[in-house]
Amino acid sequence: MLKLSYKVLRLVLGLFVFAAGSVCIINAAIGVAPWDVFHQGVSNVTGITIGRANIYSGVVIIIIDILLGQAVGWGTLANMILIGSFIDFLMLNNLIPSFQSFLPSLIQLFIGIILHGLGVFLYIAVGWGAGPRDGLLVVLTKRTGGSVRLIKTIMEVTVVAIGYLLGGNLGIGTIILALLSGPIWQYIFKIFKFNINEVQHRFIQEDIKILKEKLAKTEEPTP
Repeated sequence: MLKLSYKVLRLVLGLFVFAAGSVCIINAAIGVAPWDVFHQGVSNVTGITIGRANIYSGVVIIIIDILLGQAVGWGTLANMILIGSFIDFLMLNNLIPSFQSFLPSLIQLFIGIILHGLGVFLYIAVGWGAGPRDGLLVVLTKRTGGSVRLIKTIMEVTVVAIGYLLGGNLGIGTIILALLSGPIWQYIFKIFKFNINEVQHRFIQEDIKILKEKLAKTEEPTP
């Protein structure tokens, strides 16, 4: 029970840290990550908050993941619900500042990238599945036979284009995020001796199977 509580706490903390990173990047206002360009665009057109745009797009992506045969974990569902909720909480209460001049905004952008890396380290290590968008990348790579880099590029160019047309914030920060997020995250993982490829994920389908087996055993007639 203690181990389960620790995992839940770590998962929630990781998602909160990731959301804080997203708000830092959004408030820097010099360009956001590809998916957040899309979320901003949806928010701009529909009037819903960026957090809700994140949640609703996550729901659609998880449905696509499942239809394409990608396994979904409890962490995937938590990612879908909590990151958007935390983003709204932080933004609506003005808990993270924004700056008018470029240099402080640039520093804030890099703080956001670092928080993203720390958040990913915290919640991925729990082993309850990655985020909906990562799952989509994995399943499309398997289905098409293309490289991860190619599929990731196509996905991100598509959402950036749609988000920009809808009024999302595309700027120099978007380019910085595209070029430096990977190396910075990798450095953070190295500090914590964390290898993302060694994480063994547990998926909802496995838990359902185990539950069915236990129920079947309890229903077996006693001799």
